[in-house]
Amino acid sequence: MNRPKTSARVTSTQVAKLAGVSRTTVSFVLNDVPQMGISEETRERVLLAARQLGYVPNAAARSLVSGATRTVALVVPHNEHLKVDNFIPRMLAGVNETCHARGYKVLFEPMIEAGRPGRFVDLVDSRRIDGLIVLNVPRSEDAHLAHLAAEGFPLVVLGSNLDAHAGIYSIDVDTREAARTATRHLLALGHRQVAHIGFAPNEYHGVSERLYGYRDALREFGIEMDPERVAFANFSAQSGHEAMRALLAREVPITALFAGNDTIAFGAIAALRDAGLRVPEDVAVVGYDDIPLAAYAAPPLTTIRTAPYEQGCEAAALLVRLIAGEQPAERHSTSPVPLIVRASCGTPRVAA
Repeated sequence: MNRPKTSARVTSTQVAKLAGVSRTTVSFVLNDVPQMGISEETRERVLLAARQLGYVPNAAARSLVSGATRTVALVVPHNEHLKVDNFIPRMLAGVNETCHARGYKVLFEPMIEAGRPGRFVDLVDSRRIDGLIVLNVPRSEDAHLAHLAAEGFPLVVLGSNLDAHAGIYSIDVDTREAARTATRHLLALGHRQVAHIGFAPNEYHGVSERLYGYRDALREFGIEMDPERVAFANFSAQSGHEAMRALLAREVPITALFAGNDTIAFGAIAALRDAGLRVPEDVAVVGYDDIPLAAYAAPPLTTIRTAPYEQGCEAAALLVRLIAGEQPAERHSTSPVPLIVRASCGTPRVAA
C-alpha cells in the first residue's frame, strides 16, 4: 500500500528567502522581540511569508530568543508524599488543565528535601521555567520563597497563607477556621476530651494552622489544650495508625479525635479498632479534605470538604497572570470550606 508523503518541515531560512530578509530578522519578528529597529513594512512581509509557507516556530528555538519556556513548575514537599496523598492528584489535574488551556506545560517536581531548604531555587536558576507553584510549604522554605518573590519571579504558594511575607501570592482555604469548625462540632456534641493528630510534622504551615484552630475551639469551650492529646503523623495512613497508638499508650482519656486529614483519620480509626474501641460509640472522629473514599468508610467519615481541583485551577490562573506581568491587588486568596457531617461522630454525647 502506498503511503502519502509527508511534507518536510518549513524552516526559518525558507521564510527569510521568501521575505527577502535575514534569518535573524525572521527570528526577531516571529518571536516578537522588542526594540530591534525592524520596520512595520518588514515585519508584515515576514509574517506574510510565514503564513504562505505554513511555518510553525520551533518551541526550543523560540524560548532561546524570547527567554520564555512556556513551562511552569509545580513543586511538592517530597516523593514520599506522592505515594500516600489523596489531595495532590486532584490539585494537579486543576493546575494541568488550566495551564494547558493557556499554552503552558507543567513540570511536576517533588523536590523539597529535609536538610536542604531552597532546592527549588536551583530550578528557577536553571531558566527551565517561567513560574512556580509550591504546595504545602515547611517553614524552612519561607526565606527562599520571600527571596524569589522580592526578585520578581512569578510565584504562587498553594495550601499555605504566607501573609507575613510581602510580595508572595497564595491560594488557600481558611485552614484555621476550618479546623476550628471541625473541633467545635465535636465539642458541641458534648465531647470534652478531644485529641488531635496533625497530618505531618508541625514544621508545615498547614499542620500548624489546623493545630491553632483546634486550640481555638477548645478555648471557646473553656478548655486548655493538653499536649498529651496531640500527636503528629507523617502523611500516610500507617503514620496515622502509629500516632493513634501512641496517643492511646499515654492512657489519657480520649472520646473524640480531629484528624489533620482523611488519610490520617483512616489510619487512626484502624488503630482504635485494633484497641477494641468503636467509632463513633467510644471515639468520635472528624477528618479533613473529604477525599472520595470518605463517604464510603466504615462508618462514613465526617470531614471538612476542600476543593483541590478548584484550588489548582485558581493557582495556575493566577500564576499565568503574574507571568504576563500583572500585579493583582489581592495577594492572599482564602475561601471558607464546609463541614460534611456523616456517621463517624454519632449522636450528641450524654454528660456523665
